[in-house]
Amino acid sequence: MASVEFTVKDFVATVVLNRPEAMNSVDPQMRLELFAVWDRIRTDPSIRVAIITGAGDRAFCTGSDLKKTPPPQETPAQQIYGDVPGSGSLISNLRTDKPMIAAVNGYCMGGGMELALACDIRICSSNAQFALSEVRVGSMPGAGGTVRLPRFIGRSDAMLMLLTGDRVDATEAHRIGLVSRVCEPADLVQAATDIAARIAANAPLSVRAVKRMVVQGQDMPMDTAMDAERNAFGLLYQSEDRLEGRKAFAEKRPPQFKGR
Repeated sequence: MASVEFTVKDFVATVVLNRPEAMNSVDPQMRLELFAVWDRIRTDPSIRVAIITGAGDRAFCTGSDLKKTPPPQETPAQQIYGDVPGSGSLISNLRTDKPMIAAVNGYCMGGGMELALACDIRICSSNAQFALSEVRVGSMPGAGGTVRLPRFIGRSDAMLMLLTGDRVDATEAHRIGLVSRVCEPADLVQAATDIAARIAANAPLSVRAVKRMVVQGQDMPMDTAMDAERNAFGLLYQSEDRLEGRKAFAEKRPPQFKGR
């Protein structure tokens, strides 16, 4: 049985972490499968949006499966700069302008939470629990937890989570802005699919330009970011999809976007 289920329908890819018996923790096989999935999402023109969730209703992902993940044999330099299959963090090649939606069902811990943080939109079920508890075992987040969390929810709330290692439930996650929406467990995947469908119906180049601008713009001075936004706007100005969008609006019909 595959550790990752991957399907594509109506321009939406759905990625299911499929080790429910192990709380969807990541073993070496799942890691390799996910690396291939990230490449597929980035390069497949039939994919405009991706959803990531966990199998079952107990866990989204609880990070690395320590029982099946032996200590690395390679040096840190080999892990970072070498060609070791499966090395690097779980999200080391998760770089794409296509929107990513995390549908968090149940426990979202450690590397699993860092995977959710790497997504652009996070929604969760009412039974979700979030934590970056690495300090409790003498470690620290190593896949973006200390970098992304303060940017997304603010420094004080992020420090509270990171330094105590405490869990945050769905209600608190929504209050601090870690997730955008809380759903009943039975409604979670459909809610994510509905969001993905609305995004996928929009002009693909516009969607990707918006995501890239948001990601890059947050690290730029305001004036530089405004200039970059204006340049991106200009690049889209004569695209076929923009002309189609204006034509469809005038003709009162749904646009037929082609990503050109």
